[in-house]
Amino acid sequence: MTTDFSFHLLGRDGAARTGEIRMPRGVIRTPAFMPVGTAATVKGMYPEQVKALGADVVLGNTYHLMLRPGAERIGGLGGLHKFMNWPHPILTDSGGFQVMSLAQLRKLTEEGVAFQSHIDGSRHMLSPERSVEIQNLLGSDIVMQLDECVSLPCEDKVAEKAMRLSLRWAERCKAAFGNPAGRALFGIVQGGAVPALRVESARSLVEMDFKGYAIGGLAVGEPQEIMLAMIETVEPHLPTDKPRYLMGVGTPDDLVESVSRGIDMFDCVMPTRAGRHGQIFTRFGRMNLRNAKHADDPRPIDPKSSCPAANSYARAYLHHLVKADEMLGKMLLTWVNLAYYQELMAGLRGAIAEGRLTDFVAQTKEAWARGEEA
Repeated sequence: MTTDFSFHLLGRDGAARTGEIRMPRGVIRTPAFMPVGTAATVKGMYPEQVKALGADVVLGNTYHLMLRPGAERIGGLGGLHKFMNWPHPILTDSGGFQVMSLAQLRKLTEEGVAFQSHIDGSRHMLSPERSVEIQNLLGSDIVMQLDECVSLPCEDKVAEKAMRLSLRWAERCKAAFGNPAGRALFGIVQGGAVPALRVESARSLVEMDFKGYAIGGLAVGEPQEIMLAMIETVEPHLPTDKPRYLMGVGTPDDLVESVSRGIDMFDCVMPTRAGRHGQIFTRFGRMNLRNAKHADDPRPIDPKSSCPAANSYARAYLHHLVKADEMLGKMLLTWVNLAYYQELMAGLRGAIAEGRLTDFVAQTKEAWARGEEA
């Protein structure tokens, strides 16, 4: 096992790439989808299940963990890997997005963000240095810089101000992080939906020489075409020998389109959140298990799926669990969704390696369009 962080490209098909991020705690096969473990748990799933589905890395949330149970407490208990029984790589976000979206009475300054907890109203200060300190206490393998994320659409001047502040914070995060062996700090490209700002942000971060680069501030309400346009704008300005991470994305179609444009890593709450609300993603497209048509259907979701929740349980039973608001229903449908996301990523990796991505994408989208009776 390696003692350092490295990224190796294994194949390309057009702009799409497949590769490996090698770290002391394991290898992340890319393109990779990272299940979101907000509060040190992927909701509704055992860690062993998550790994068995093919996930090489999960995401933890700095904001939620700093508030409860506390970064110092987790650090004192041996770090997040030991705390949540996940000995594999963990990426943590910086906490900035949640501060902007969840916290009460927040005040943004050059120093950082002062805010009140949405849990108990306690006051906190999240600066670039404190964000890195928290992520170090957690023991994150991949640490994200603190940035300011704005909602779209927004005025160009708002996007520019946030982008420039994020660049200054990136420098401070890099100084605070140093260069620890086997771990990585990623910079985050900002700039709203303004191509020139995105390019400036990317070029400035590359000059700072991070070990990986994320594209942030997307999947915040803008149409998919805007998101894809921003990826196409940024991608030529990112190094080919370092991983690229599109934050907070997305639907299966978002993943397919973004991989085709050169993105290596993703995270999103969509598969787990949708599962808790009766929605599933399959090779036939999206299904709503709340619909009455499933009440008398003895078929499994997908007999060809490798996931027991998809190939063994009757749709009628899953429909009953959802309608009765039973915990098992949320667990099983979350399992179905995470399994499909990992199957999709494995399919993308194989297609890229074999130079057949165009056919794979066409066949995948055709199956979604045909629907579940295919």
